Amino acid sequence: MYDRKTEDGEQALSLPQKAAQRKARTRRSYDAALSRYTTRPRLLRISWVTWIIAVGTLGVWGFTAYQAALAVGAHTIRDVLANMTHNAIDIQPSNNDAITTVLITYGAKDNALIIHGQYWRFITPVFLHLNTLHVGLNMFNFLLLGIFLERLVGHLRLLLLYIVCGMVSVITSFYFAPHEISVGASGAIFGLVGAYSIFVLVHRRAFRFGGVFAILWLIIVIGANLSVGFFVPDVDNYAHIGGLVSGCLLGWGFTPLYRESPTRQVVDMHSLIYRWPLALLTILGTLLLAMIALYLNGTKS
Repeated sequence: MYDRKTEDGEQALSLPQKAAQRKARTRRSYDAALSRYTTRPRLLRISWVTWIIAVGTLGVWGFTAYQAALAVGAHTIRDVLANMTHNAIDIQPSNNDAITTVLITYGAKDNALIIHGQYWRFITPVFLHLNTLHVGLNMFNFLLLGIFLERLVGHLRLLLLYIVCGMVSVITSFYFAPHEISVGASGAIFGLVGAYSIFVLVHRRAFRFGGVFAILWLIIVIGANLSVGFFVPDVDNYAHIGGLVSGCLLGWGFTPLYRESPTRQVVDMHSLIYRWPLALLTILGTLLLAMIALYLNGTKS
């Protein structure tokens, strides 16, 4: 294949050369995204947002578990710990009514209360959990993904992804599962998985075989986790799907994409420095989505 000349006299690239150029550009972006956190000051390399969310969520669970234990008559530390241990892995704990009452009191997704003006319940369910197994699995998965993803996207973008995806997951559950009382961070975590999946898809040329196996592995992981909701009772798959879809959409706009600037520096074009108008629109759009869900839910009832 021969190269032709462009109108300004520069040599045009052949198709194989263009493909090689795209692959090299993608590889530079991928390498820059993975290594950029190492250039930050030592304290900023720590995934502070991930750790604060995880520790805070565990603290909230400890408080609600303590309140549930008190509600069933456990007044000593020993009785409280025994109650928490007894209900650690039960899908439906023996004191389920007490736990449900406590969770509703402190912010679980309850459509009737949201419709009557308690709009903070579009976000508070993300930080509440049923029992030790529930919070343990969610925070374990969150730490595994969150620490890595925060290094990749930075503190503020990780926080934006987590909060927006978590809120969209609750909105989705609010509309499609109006009679369910639901809590848990899994919708927000699915959102992070979705955002990372888009990062892999965009940078697929940086992987062997065009990223086919990396993308296939992500599809298997996502499919396996979603399928749990079809076999385990009381799993809110609507929230999972809402979080996943919102994470994929946000991934296109906020996961790192490095390009050379006119000064030959490699710059993340999706950084919040450049994307703050989109971030603001995302927050406003999420609030608008909640208002639409409220309106549609009201018209159905």
